[in-house]
Amino acid sequence: MASRIRMEPDDEWNRQLIDNVHPAAWQNPLPSGRYNLVVLGAGTGGLITALIASSLGARVALIERHLMGGDCLNVGCVPSKSMIRGAQIIHEAREAARFGMPGSLEDLGDFGEVMRRMREIRARISHEDSAERYRDEFGIDIYLGDASFAGEGRVEVGDRLLEYSKAVIATGARAAAPPIEGLALAGYLDNETVFGLTERPRRLAVIGAGPIGCELAQTFRRLGSKVHVLERMDQILTREDPDAAKIVQDAMTREGVEMVFECGIDRVERRGAERVIHLTCPAYGERELVVDEILVGAGRAPNVEGLGLESVGVAYDQTRGVEVDDHLRTTNKRIFSVGDVCMTWKFTHAADAAAKIVVQNSLFAVGPIGRKRVSDLIMPWCTYTEPEIAHVGLYERDAREQGVEIDTYQVSIAEANRAVTDGQEEGLVKVHVKKGGDEIVGATVVAAHAGDLVTQFTMAIQNKIGLGSFTNVIYPYPTQGEAIKRAAGAYTRTRLTPLVKGLFERWLSFQR
Repeated sequence: MASRIRMEPDDEWNRQLIDNVHPAAWQNPLPSGRYNLVVLGAGTGGLITALIASSLGARVALIERHLMGGDCLNVGCVPSKSMIRGAQIIHEAREAARFGMPGSLEDLGDFGEVMRRMREIRARISHEDSAERYRDEFGIDIYLGDASFAGEGRVEVGDRLLEYSKAVIATGARAAAPPIEGLALAGYLDNETVFGLTERPRRLAVIGAGPIGCELAQTFRRLGSKVHVLERMDQILTREDPDAAKIVQDAMTREGVEMVFECGIDRVERRGAERVIHLTCPAYGERELVVDEILVGAGRAPNVEGLGLESVGVAYDQTRGVEVDDHLRTTNKRIFSVGDVCMTWKFTHAADAAAKIVVQNSLFAVGPIGRKRVSDLIMPWCTYTEPEIAHVGLYERDAREQGVEIDTYQVSIAEANRAVTDGQEEGLVKVHVKKGGDEIVGATVVAAHAGDLVTQFTMAIQNKIGLGSFTNVIYPYPTQGEAIKRAAGAYTRTRLTPLVKGLFERWLSFQR
């Protein structure tokens, strides 16, 4: 299933986007000879795989059936973060009185202008992923159309037949709605259609309190919608550290997002322009929730249909996607896969990192020597609510399950004076180290810029830098990064045992 973007015909930014990522007048090159690598899908994983392979001298064909740039550019990271930023500015304007500036709690901002800016930014960035750039700058043959394997070593694209030495499946994933009676008939939004809105929905129900659901729920609330989050569990962001998720949950609740936990959605119906959601919840029994729009923020399905995977012996599953080993090789030794279609980590940066593995393993590795492994990656991630919540490595529950004994050091982000001066005191830094030492095995950060701060822990784990070493790092004052140094200080203070302290005191007494 291709991504769906609702286009306004008179919108110059949508026209520019399409001209860059799927030009109507594009002429596919005539194939000649055999390709070292054929890549199916031009999202992040496919683009980076093709770019690196071509830069190293490989002859590469890149096939895309819809829009170059995939979800990240068109219906994911770029539009969502642009929209989130607009909502942040409007929220800050309403909060301006705290900082001595005039502000109005009634100011809902200009929803249409926020969405227009989002489309402008998407169009500007789209050149980076454009068909023209990848052809002219990197020498990659670009084919726009549906692709499918046509037997060993061959891929069909329309009426073209491409031969390859190796192939990479990078077709990504799409939004998948839960099986709720009446939902499809009533109509709903997902991450592939929500960015086509030009008018603010007055009442919005968000199904699912995962990262997408939370980010957009807070954003729409800040833009003036009345928002209800429907979650079958008892908290938001259930995969995250409970203490960290609670901070974000409390922030969203204070801003007016209604949280409906442990609820079952019995059915959905449409009454005129309204959607009526029938709920059953332990707290108050049956309830009807009337909204103008429903946003599904839970569920992804891999794009594996129509690829002819059976013809080349590639095993796959409709839920988990293409089956790969730790080297990202499929059950066909000549075919690899990367990105959301096969990986547990469904992040743009994960696809980027995995693409480097795919190029080395598909084109340059000989036997087991030199093969790169996905399991060796140290993968951070971030949810872009306010405050942000970011994590890398093990959670406490992971450590328990794996039998890893840990010590945990936690400080409030408010211990960093910059967080206080900026009015961003909600948050924490929580670090897990192996018991009795300072080897970092996991870290969670909740802060205004947690995604930036967690990178320090990612580098520390990658390079085996202990928590104690952060006490020697000089942070500019004032910065929120000082909270990391304070967590390190909490660790070093545990090293000062009564015996050691007593020895220091005796030594210093002789210096008087």
